[in-house]
Amino acid sequence: MAVAEEYVTAYRRLSEQVHEAGLARRRYGFYVTRLGGWIGGLALLIVAVPLLGTTWLQLVIAILIGVVMAQLGFLSHEAAHRQVFASRERNEWASRVIAGLLMGLSYGWWMDKHNTHHARPNQEGEDPDLDSALLAFTPDTSDRRSRVGEVLSKRQGAFFLPLLLFEGVNLHLAALRTLLTTPGTPHRLLEIGMIIVRHSVGLTWLLVTLPMGMALAFVGVQVATFGLVLGGAFALNHIGMPTVPEGVRLDFLNRQVRMSRNIQDGPFVRFLMGGLQYQIEHHLFPIAPRPALPELKRIVRHECVRLGIPYTELTLREAYKAVVTYLNQVGLKNRDPYRCPLVQRYRG
Repeated sequence: MAVAEEYVTAYRRLSEQVHEAGLARRRYGFYVTRLGGWIGGLALLIVAVPLLGTTWLQLVIAILIGVVMAQLGFLSHEAAHRQVFASRERNEWASRVIAGLLMGLSYGWWMDKHNTHHARPNQEGEDPDLDSALLAFTPDTSDRRSRVGEVLSKRQGAFFLPLLLFEGVNLHLAALRTLLTTPGTPHRLLEIGMIIVRHSVGLTWLLVTLPMGMALAFVGVQVATFGLVLGGAFALNHIGMPTVPEGVRLDFLNRQVRMSRNIQDGPFVRFLMGGLQYQIEHHLFPIAPRPALPELKRIVRHECVRLGIPYTELTLREAYKAVVTYLNQVGLKNRDPYRCPLVQRYRG
């Protein structure tokens, strides 16, 4: 108990230091330029479709729109965490409009799922991101696979990257399924309406401009690119990190640091991950805006070294390798390949 209290006190002291340094302060200029730039870029790409005409080079436009959609997804995520505006309501509506009208997703569905993930990252039976119909993220879920699922799971590391191409479809279907089957979702009808408008206008625009086959290929490539970029950014931060058995309680500081992985920053990673390369800091202080994360990392890492808490940071290549290795180990039913040693101390 004394050990747990030490970590609680350490996080309180860390939080005070972060706020005193102004790292939770809103960065309006950053978000105005980012939102304006990506929405403007999307408008230019939409205009480029009829200008380019009937050519398979349209698939290049589709890839670029998929990338822009992922960037808007990062911004919607940040607004949902109240990083953009001081007002909770303004953040909520900014995230809802970006998600619904521009991306075709549900803010209410995503917020419920993502908040649960933040509260219990990598905890079996709690974290919804461990629940997958295709991949087994823990040995226990691998045990429950059907015979076909068991055969696939043995090679699931090889499927990881190709499956990300379908993550965009999965996100759209999951959002719609939740909205249509969960009457208690806030602003449910409005979100359904925004999604219908977004998809119907987008598809009509393509069918009027391009032959049907090319229009459908355009949609497929755009959604696949979106899923690859957005799904890849989120997936690399927790898969292969320690998992916590159901019912085990950990203090907030250890839970968030030990179960998360940072990706070494750089221009390409910064573009590809939209701030999520600082996943440890994001989980500890989700209200901190993206420009504050490099300085926040310095403070958090120093405190983790002082307390002896493992702080994981890998290159993009190393992180991908770690994810694939872990998925293969789980698929082959190697028991507890990355069990958190701290769990044993807190068990019971």
